[in-house]
Amino acid sequence: MSLNKKSVDDINVKGLRVLCRCDFNVPLKNGEITDENRLVAALPTIKKLIADGGKVILCSHLGKVKTEEDKQTKTLAPVAKRLTELLGQEVKFVPSLEVVDDTVRAAVDAMKDGEVILLENTRFRAEETKNGEAFSKDLASICDVFVNDAFGTAHRAHCSNVGVAALVDTAVVGYLMQKEIDFLGNAVENPVRPFVAILGGAKVADKLNVISNLLEKCDTLIIGGGMAYTFLKAKGYEIGKSLVDETKLDYCKEMMEKAEKLGKKLLLPVDSVMIDDFPNPIDDPTIATTICDADKMDASKEGCDIGPKTIELYSEAVKTAKTVVWNGPMGVFENPVLATGTKAVAAALAETDATTIIGGGDSAAAVNQLGYGDKMSHISTGGGASLEFLEGKELPGVAAANDK
Repeated sequence: MSLNKKSVDDINVKGLRVLCRCDFNVPLKNGEITDENRLVAALPTIKKLIADGGKVILCSHLGKVKTEEDKQTKTLAPVAKRLTELLGQEVKFVPSLEVVDDTVRAAVDAMKDGEVILLENTRFRAEETKNGEAFSKDLASICDVFVNDAFGTAHRAHCSNVGVAALVDTAVVGYLMQKEIDFLGNAVENPVRPFVAILGGAKVADKLNVISNLLEKCDTLIIGGGMAYTFLKAKGYEIGKSLVDETKLDYCKEMMEKAEKLGKKLLLPVDSVMIDDFPNPIDDPTIATTICDADKMDASKEGCDIGPKTIELYSEAVKTAKTVVWNGPMGVFENPVLATGTKAVAAALAETDATTIIGGGDSAAAVNQLGYGDKMSHISTGGGASLEFLEGKELPGVAAANDK
């Protein structure tokens, strides 16, 4: 995959209709946006297109749309409202369950240079996630130029990032995509060593496939979060009620052997914070914990965070690094009692002089919530996409943009 892509700096969109695919997949609570990082991250590209005098048509998905009820709750209306405030100019929301219909076409036809409209959630169209031609054609019919600034969905071939790009002559990347390509691309292809990768999170199957690739690229691979317990069980340890993916035990054994063969360090937790039952509600601060060594875990309890010895081990490994990539929390980060490991890793990264790349998702939220955002070299806006980048996979959303 060529990483040398045309960007918004290589074109002039004056007087042109520009469809800009952003990542406005923000968390909502009762219709209010609870974390607006993704909106703020999209502003530089949007402002550039406005300043150039383009007619800026923004689109994005929001969550998964499976039922008719989802179409009530997963509307982008709150995003238009907040973007209007952030940009200091009106972002006109043109709602349509079809995303592009005659009302939308009329609104686009009426646009003046420098105006901005936002389309409804692209996943309201069933074809979106299947890259169906009809929806791609609808999107292409309302634009002259396509700008993809949604790294968060770059690993998916959907209508609003890949299908439409194939139907317009000019398809480029925005500033956000460009930065992701620069940082993540370099981290994988040409890291300054020692290169330490930290993987956490609960989605075992998602991450295990990345491990093999990262073992070849990095010098030290650190495993935390829910997936660590599958590794510990593969080592023959008792893990109690902890999260485990039984189907991946052999894979974990293979990876431990691979690390040894390649002379790479594969660090696993040496102790674990354990609880009797999963907290309900998840953020219950009164939950009681026990710390067990990894080889002496209580069979009646569940591991939910890395323990103090592990925190020390992992923090030391980060200190010697020149490049660090981190994807996924070390424990149940939503609970204040079980967030200690994740906070400690974030603090270790904030203190190092290494190039620090945070691979999106919960890790990005953790770093920002703790106020360490400005201490990191790069915070990726895409969890799954950054993982696939680190895996060395071709990302359809990146590949679809014009090469320089």
